Amino acid sequence: MSDQGAVLRVKGRVLVGPEDVRDELWVIDGRISYERPAGARDVTTVEGWALPGLVDAHCHVGLDTHGPVPDEVAEKQALTDRDAGTLLIRDAGSPSDTRWIDGREDLPKIIRAGRHIARTRRYIRNFAHEIEPEDLVAYVAQEARRGDGWVKLVGDWLDRSSGDLGACWPRESVTAAIAEAHRLGARVTAHCFAENSLVDLVEAGIDCIEHATGLTEETIPLFAERGVAIVPTLVNIATFPRLAEQGDAKFPIWADHMRRLYERRYDTVRAAYDAGIPVFVGTDAGGALAHGLAGAEVGEFVTAGIPALEALSAATWGARAWLGRPGLEEGAPADLVVYETDPRADVRVLGAPRRVVLNGNVVG
Repeated sequence: MSDQGAVLRVKGRVLVGPEDVRDELWVIDGRISYERPAGARDVTTVEGWALPGLVDAHCHVGLDTHGPVPDEVAEKQALTDRDAGTLLIRDAGSPSDTRWIDGREDLPKIIRAGRHIARTRRYIRNFAHEIEPEDLVAYVAQEARRGDGWVKLVGDWLDRSSGDLGACWPRESVTAAIAEAHRLGARVTAHCFAENSLVDLVEAGIDCIEHATGLTEETIPLFAERGVAIVPTLVNIATFPRLAEQGDAKFPIWADHMRRLYERRYDTVRAAYDAGIPVFVGTDAGGALAHGLAGAEVGEFVTAGIPALEALSAATWGARAWLGRPGLEEGAPADLVVYETDPRADVRVLGAPRRVVLNGNVVG
């Protein structure tokens, strides 16, 4: 807000943190203050239950089922997320250049992981750099420099020679690549559905695993010990039965494997949470899945048995801290969502924001 006298007041219950609830906050020049401004004029008041803007920690802006999309389509994707209350996105791989979004005050903030890095002919066409292991370090270095502190690998995918999910990289290749990313100041995450890629990736020093449906009693303690986070994307895992049906005729072993991963998805996520593995909300929007589903993913966490307050944190306070971005602290950018009722009592309210405030402006 350029006018020093024009302020926004958020009144009701402001959920600054899981245990820090305040009666109001003020927005002055786009930033949060808990001090009532002296001599304020043109005060706009919004009432309700306020949370930090939701985080979708696995989203793809600029991507659809066929690959990169025009800027106007990427804009619609970002607006859909924004209007659903998602104001911070970790873009977990996109072939599109979306840097232009950074100049838009009305669009969510994006933390990019560059473009996916996959094994040759072992991923969705037009999505990734498709390379062989000897080139992995160089491509990881390239995407570490292009991204915003993250690199995205495809850790496993359908191996046509076996007819099942298979690991994509030898351990020595990912060990060297992850070390290079860390040297350049970037964290590394990987798409993994199956069981057999996890040990190598974790022991190679990876920071996060996407989907993580292949976690077992054997690998969960390893993740917990190393502090490796997971982003389960349960709203995406819900599509596994349909994918399995489509692949039954050609790859029956793979199809059966996908069904089994789906059937135990809630048990897997709850076991990971119970073991102390950091678990964060992400949707995998932008491929075949619609945008704007972060609230639905919080609901899936609760269905899996994660307490509602912890599920909220996985999309708000905890997720922002993990990504190194502020929430509703004094002086932080005013990125928040206001709801009719207490989201701690019923997370389904996340699907119906009353107001969305981005960079201090009411945008929805």
